[in-house]
Amino acid sequence: MGQKNEAGLTRRQTLAVAGVAAATGVAALHGVNAPAEEEGSQERRGSSGKDRMPVVFLPHGGGPWPFVEMGIRDQAGFDALVGYLQSVRQLPKLPPKALLVISAHWEEDVPTVMTSERPPILYDYYGFPPESYEITWPAPGQPQVAARVQELLASAGFKTAADSTRGFDHGTFIPLKLTYPAAEIPTVQLSLKRGLDPEEHLAMGRALAPLRDEGIFIVGSGMTFHDLRTMFTRSALGISETFDAWLRETATLEPKERDARLAQWTRAPGARQAHPREEHLLPLMVIAGAAGEERATVPYSSTFMGVRLSAYHFG
Repeated sequence: MGQKNEAGLTRRQTLAVAGVAAATGVAALHGVNAPAEEEGSQERRGSSGKDRMPVVFLPHGGGPWPFVEMGIRDQAGFDALVGYLQSVRQLPKLPPKALLVISAHWEEDVPTVMTSERPPILYDYYGFPPESYEITWPAPGQPQVAARVQELLASAGFKTAADSTRGFDHGTFIPLKLTYPAAEIPTVQLSLKRGLDPEEHLAMGRALAPLRDEGIFIVGSGMTFHDLRTMFTRSALGISETFDAWLRETATLEPKERDARLAQWTRAPGARQAHPREEHLLPLMVIAGAAGEERATVPYSSTFMGVRLSAYHFG
């Protein structure tokens, strides 16, 4: 396979598109420290709103899609999502101290953080060529950030847990290999909470908001459409357009109304057709909670794999 760019993008026309659907339905820190900061920079970050980190909800696509050929026929849609994910790196005004990622592909009974110093890769997809299981993204973990996440959630009344063996799932390592190809930023992954209650996940985000003033870039990784039964069918595009229009309107509302509508997302047109199960939407609830009084912008809205997807930035 030939290299297309530094992120290793390649195309193989013979792989069946059905493999993408199989992958999107699967599933589901603590190593080198961050580079030393100038004396007092932590205090400045904690006291200056201009240095506050943004929060982002991004679509992660399906399986190992950017790095092996999967027969994706919509080249414009493919390129649009690649370009967007590469651009996310430019969003923070300062280099993040660490990343905190909430992926659709990890659920636990209580919010759980990864605590490995060298998180492995969890290849939580199947049916792809051998090179799909050789993709690496060796970002270090960050134990101090993991502990801080647990502290903040506990202060908000959440029971939490730690997992020292889990690795980065494809909701983390696939999109972030495009955003941070050098894997230089320490990264902690946080699970969703089983039950997938939207108000609980909004509350999780509110509890985690102080991290933004501590140099932590919070990223929610999911999809704004995720129904594998209809994906690639004629009806899927219309359903995704309907729900995505509601979601774009909702995310950009005044925060109180935004959160109220997100908590009742099942009342939206096309909601359960777009998300028969909502694990791919719930990372957005965490991000909206962490956004506080900020309104969303919509930096990406395009078609990919035959459906409309969008991304949301706050701050």
